[in-house]
Amino acid sequence: MTISVSGAQTSALLLPGQYTTTTDPELLHALLTSSSASLSPSTGFNSSSVSLPLTVALEPGLAIYSNTLSGGPAGFSSLLHSPVGNSSTSLSAQSLALSSNIWAAINVGSRNRVVFWDSVPDFSQLAVSGSLSLVVMQSSVCEPACSSNGICTSSGTCSCAAGFTGASCESCESGFFGLSCQACSSGCLDCDDGISGTGKCLAFNITNAPSSCNYLNSECGSSGQCSCNAGWTTADNGTACTKCASGFFLTSTGDCKICEIGCSACADITGDCQTCKSGFTQDANDKTKCDVEPTTTSSGTVCPDGSFSSGTTCSTCSPSCQTCNGATSNDCIICASGSCITVDSNGVCEGTGLIADNDKKECDTCGAKCTSCGISGFTTTSTVNQLQCTGCLPGLFLSNGSCVGSCPAGTFISSQVNTTCSLASNGQCVSTCPANTVAANSTKTCLNCHPDCVSCSGTAFNQCLSCPQDRPVLNQGCCLPVCGKSQFFDSTSGSCQACDSSCSSCSGSGSSNCLSCLSSSQVLKGGSCISANCNGTADVVTGLGVCLSDLVVVPQASGSAAPLPSITGLTQPTVVTQTSSKHLQWWEILLMALGCAFIFLAVIWCWRRRARKQRAKRPKAFAQAKNIDQSTSWRWRLVRFGEKLFGLDSEALKLMKLRNAEEARHNQEMEKLMLISDYQYPPEKRSSYYPPSVLPSLYDVGHSRDHVHAVTGVPRNGPEARQPVKKDLITSRFSASSYSVFSFPQEEQSPQIGNFSIESI
Repeated sequence: MTISVSGAQTSALLLPGQYTTTTDPELLHALLTSSSASLSPSTGFNSSSVSLPLTVALEPGLAIYSNTLSGGPAGFSSLLHSPVGNSSTSLSAQSLALSSNIWAAINVGSRNRVVFWDSVPDFSQLAVSGSLSLVVMQSSVCEPACSSNGICTSSGTCSCAAGFTGASCESCESGFFGLSCQACSSGCLDCDDGISGTGKCLAFNITNAPSSCNYLNSECGSSGQCSCNAGWTTADNGTACTKCASGFFLTSTGDCKICEIGCSACADITGDCQTCKSGFTQDANDKTKCDVEPTTTSSGTVCPDGSFSSGTTCSTCSPSCQTCNGATSNDCIICASGSCITVDSNGVCEGTGLIADNDKKECDTCGAKCTSCGISGFTTTSTVNQLQCTGCLPGLFLSNGSCVGSCPAGTFISSQVNTTCSLASNGQCVSTCPANTVAANSTKTCLNCHPDCVSCSGTAFNQCLSCPQDRPVLNQGCCLPVCGKSQFFDSTSGSCQACDSSCSSCSGSGSSNCLSCLSSSQVLKGGSCISANCNGTADVVTGLGVCLSDLVVVPQASGSAAPLPSITGLTQPTVVTQTSSKHLQWWEILLMALGCAFIFLAVIWCWRRRARKQRAKRPKAFAQAKNIDQSTSWRWRLVRFGEKLFGLDSEALKLMKLRNAEEARHNQEMEKLMLISDYQYPPEKRSSYYPPSVLPSLYDVGHSRDHVHAVTGVPRNGPEARQPVKKDLITSRFSASSYSVFSFPQEEQSPQIGNFSIESI
């Protein structure tokens, strides 16, 4: 594709590859990074705007060119998304380009199916020549490979033809059957579907159907209506095809056979005539027959056979009649031999499904199980015991002229797909299965091979034993259209063979049948890979297989010709200038500030929460030390739950609360006493219970005023202040144990401090 910029020195032709902001030279960098750059793609390439990195690549498909080296008018064939069948497209090209991971099978001259994996810069340099015809083109990235009813797309999935499904399009969708996966009858609720299915309707969507249908004596049409065999009709209870029609009787074998001539109704099993037609009387010796009453003229003359009474005379019957009661062929009582109704060479009465019975001299049924029958080489001497069935009711199979419920041992059912019935398919018993089928021993049927196979060991896609010409490669039971890229199909051995080491792809063995070269320093000449010797570069252009110098024609200035234009930037490498850092927008700063504030608040919240937990630990530890923390006991929790639920408070809890209050007041009193205890007692009166105090001694109070000091250490000049005295302790507020803490020895009771004693305090 061509990249252009308004006002630039020149435009540039971009070859397949990827282009970025660092692509050399500087001239190309300037074009790629220009805000006004525009692209003009060649046929098969598609890009509307310059967006770096820019990838220049052929769309999935095949591009052909009228000239060599991808020159001249071009055409493009995109990769198909569904199979198109066995067809080919003529190509008129001197070169072609293939997108990556695409292969194309092309008929070249008399040599069919040459598989191309790479671009061809010049067809004249190949070892094959002739007219070109595109057979098939697919992507090579599908795994597993697609069947013949699918096509591999560039996305790596198989796109299936109508009616097919599966990862490889190897099977029929539900409701489709046969090798081409055609749809089952529209009236079917269920059918024998699948690749090996017969399409037989297993359940019809019947509207306003008869109450039931007896399939033993009838066929079911595509509309779901019953069609009774000859001689059968609907029974009195409405059940179709379960009663012999008028003029027929039920035999011991379950067939409906026609009554003898002249009998309009006869008994089942025996066939004895119950009612003779007009002009007939029952035979005295054979009760199944009715004899023709002789016709007489008005004068009483008996008319002989072949004539009838026309009043006073006897008139001749039609030549078709042996006996008659009128002059036309429709008035026959007994037909003449071979007359009345035309019979074909198999004894089938014209226009009916009946067979001629020379003994009864009338057309009779084939039998309950046969839908059609015949007597080979029928003559006037043929008998009905020579009859052979040629068609059977659904569910029965033809074997040696008889309709049987299952095939004899050693034979299989060869499926026929020309009817649509509600039971199993019609078939024909054979000793071996025909071509393209396989014997299924479990059902004793011949099943169709997969359409990709010529012969098979089973009906699956990967059970082929031999392959057709358009898919010749047998790989792990699958018939594939092509070998690998570096292989070719050898028709002699019927297998894939490796190409020569110099070839990337090839059409045959040896170094002279290369279609593309493996080395990037070689080009194709006459089917062989030789050194490129490119002018100015060491390698060929990737994907094109030619030197860059072969694609570019540089005019040489000579004589008085105008000099070539000077274009700057062709040889200078690309220099990418680092731009200054971008200033933050106001909203970016705001977002960062809000984020920092959120983090700060989260830290403060976590710190305060931890501090609350630490403070809560201290009273809990105190309660545990005093053995008053019962919150961990399940009994205590259960009692508290009941108290909260019913609004009650137990006596024990009240006592515990009172004790806690007393303990709190006791602690306050103890703090006061500890303050007083800091004053020193005289050494001889000092109890070992109290530790030495850091305060001045008050022992001399009352003995020598000069030595009395207040807490400040200054002697008092006035009288001692009297304090109110509590004579008695409130003993009810303290237990004996707590009160005994303050008891003194007998000689040390009530020490004086100023004008009051410890006891008064």
